[in-house]
Amino acid sequence: MDKFRMIFQFLQSNQESFMNGICGIMALASAQMYSAFDFNCPCLPGYNVAYSMGILLTPPLVLFLLGLVMNNNVSMLAEEWKRPAGRRAKDPAVLRYMFCSMAQRALIAPVVWVAVTLLDGKCFLCAFCTAVPVATLGNGSLVPGLPAAELARLLARVPCPEIYDGNWLLAREVAVRYLRCISQALGWSFVLLATLLAFVVRSVRPCFTQAAFLKSKYWSHYIDIERKLFDETCTEHAKAFAKVCIQQFFEAMNHDLELGHTHGVLATPTTATTEAAPSPSERMEEEREKLRGITDQGTMNKLLISWHKCKPPLRLGQEAPLMGNGWAGSEPRPPRKEVATYFSKV
Repeated sequence: MDKFRMIFQFLQSNQESFMNGICGIMALASAQMYSAFDFNCPCLPGYNVAYSMGILLTPPLVLFLLGLVMNNNVSMLAEEWKRPAGRRAKDPAVLRYMFCSMAQRALIAPVVWVAVTLLDGKCFLCAFCTAVPVATLGNGSLVPGLPAAELARLLARVPCPEIYDGNWLLAREVAVRYLRCISQALGWSFVLLATLLAFVVRSVRPCFTQAAFLKSKYWSHYIDIERKLFDETCTEHAKAFAKVCIQQFFEAMNHDLELGHTHGVLATPTTATTEAAPSPSERMEEEREKLRGITDQGTMNKLLISWHKCKPPLRLGQEAPLMGNGWAGSEPRPPRKEVATYFSKV
C-alpha cells in the first residue's frame, strides 16, 4: 500500500507530465484501434459516404471527449466558470487558458486517428469511389451509354474486390491507386497543418502575449493548488470531526454502562496504573483544536456554501479595497494560508 500511495502522490505532484503521458498512450491506443478495426465498406451508392464519414469523425469525437473526461481540470474549469463572482471576480483569460490547455492534450488522440485514417486510404476510397473520373482513367467511350444509376452502382463496388464487376469499364487497381494517392496526400497535408498549428500555439503565441500568458498561467496554477489544498483541509477536518463524534459516542456509552454497573455492585477502590497516559478529555481537546471551531453540521454547510458563493479576495489584507477585477492584488496570498485563514475566520 505504501508503494501505491507514493506512486499516487508522485502523479499528483507531476500532474502535467502525467496527463501528457496519458495523452500519448491514448494516441498510441487510437492508432492500434484503427489497425485492429475491421473496415467493411457497404459498397452501395448513398451509403458509402455516410459510413466513411462516420468512421472518420465519430471515433475522434469519442477520443476527444475521453481526453476531456480523463483530465481532472474539467471539473475545476466548470466550477470556476459557474461560480458566483462574490468577492473574487472571474478572469476570462484564465478560463480560456485552462480550456485551451485541456483541449490541446485532448486533441492529440483524435488528430492521430484522422491522420492514420487518411494515410491508410480505405475510408477515402469508400467515400469517393463514385467520384472517380471514368472518362480519364477508364473506357470513356462506354460512359455515355450507361445510365447514371448503373454507373454509380458499378463505381460504388470498387472498394469490394469480391463483388466488383466493372473491369470492362474501369480497372479496379487504377481506381484504388488513384484514390489512395489523393488520400495519402491529404493525410500528410493534415499532419503538416496540425504540426504547424501546434508549433504556433505552443511556441509563437507566448512570445507575442508574454505578460498575459504568464498571468493566465500563474492564476490557473493558483486555482488548481487552492482547490487541492481546500480538499485536503476539508479531509483533515472531516477526519477530526468524525473522530470526536465517535469518541463522544463511546464515552457516552461507557458512562451509561458504568452507571448501570454501579447500581448492582459496590465500587472498589482502584489504583491508577497509567498516570503518564493522556486522559480521554485531553485527547478530545486536541482533536477539537483541529476543528477550528466548526463543531456542527450547520456551520460546516454554511462554510462550504460561503466558499462557493463568496471566495476570499486574492489580497493579503481582506479589508483593503480590491483592485481592478480582484485578480490584480499586488501580493497574492499563498494558497495554504488563504484556505487556513478562511477556515479559522468562519
